[in-house]
Amino acid sequence: MSEERKSRTPRRRAVRIALFALAGLVLVGAALGGIAYWKLNRNIRSVDISGQLGTARPPASTGGAFNLLVLGSDSRAGSNGNLAGGDTGGTARSDTAMVVHVNQAHTAAAVVSIPRDTLVPRPACTSADGKQVAAARSAMFNSAYEVGGPACAVKTAEQLTGMRMDHFVEVDFAGFAALIDAIGGVDVTTTVAIDDKDSGLHLDAGTHHLGGQQALAFVRTRHGVGDGSDLGRIELQKEMVRAMLGQVGSLGLGSNPVAMWGLGDKLTSALTTDSDLASVSSLVGLAQTVKKIGPDQLTMVTLPVVYAPSDPNRVVPKSPEAAQLWTALRADQEVPRAVVQQQPTNPADAVPSAAASTVSTE
Repeated sequence: MSEERKSRTPRRRAVRIALFALAGLVLVGAALGGIAYWKLNRNIRSVDISGQLGTARPPASTGGAFNLLVLGSDSRAGSNGNLAGGDTGGTARSDTAMVVHVNQAHTAAAVVSIPRDTLVPRPACTSADGKQVAAARSAMFNSAYEVGGPACAVKTAEQLTGMRMDHFVEVDFAGFAALIDAIGGVDVTTTVAIDDKDSGLHLDAGTHHLGGQQALAFVRTRHGVGDGSDLGRIELQKEMVRAMLGQVGSLGLGSNPVAMWGLGDKLTSALTTDSDLASVSSLVGLAQTVKKIGPDQLTMVTLPVVYAPSDPNRVVPKSPEAAQLWTALRADQEVPRAVVQQQPTNPADAVPSAAASTVSTE
């Protein structure tokens, strides 16, 4: 997967947003209680996931644990095209996908990134125009969003994990860039230079303060650092999440109503959610539920994968580690140590940890 097939154009090299929506909910939502709800409620776009999927789904948790599917869309609609360039032919894919499992005590969360090119069974879905899309034995995970929208992406994630996705959150290019600008930018450190003409990111080694457009380029960059793999880019996204959490935590929103309003406005404008989450009161309630979870309580991993025997530019879940990961989360247990020890290296870190490794080829 270090090089995409030549037929893949730069327009498909879409944003990896890496949990910025959840970060905003966790650290900002609790501060929104005094803001004019009516205005912010109107900002939020929603999708009736439950109505579209019906009852043929994994059972909802009864012990307090819950799961979110966080997606980043590569849509070029509206202001997205100005930021990302290119054209997706009127379609969009979920080129960022993260399953977030919050434990029963609401004191810790596991965040599992699913590489966009992971080949998985895709269930039958309904397209936006109401047509039936046949199931596929092996399809890229991100194609589910393209053929059937958010509901198909949720259905595919539930089939892959065996867990119900209790909530859905989506953010696009423009929403991500606006969120970064709203929090005053973020600091990231790279021990190697990054020079990526595709994403437009050019950084010397060192610590840099990034605004919205640079942060967007950072989470999209791939060919300008490391081995050019998609797995490496996911590691950059994880670094961005930590940077966002740290920046939001330093803003002192509780004593700054102007900053609180501005960030609340940008946050709600950036989100598309499931209909149950599509109100400020619901978002604040979610944030209150998980307010004890900070960077130190997040376990961020990438789904263990190996190169696909049928296509060296694609990956498939690695056995038995991938199954062990989902089994642990279904039982509300910690991410298995074997999974943590097999994580890809951060391409911006010239001195990776001893436990980290690149994608397995076993």
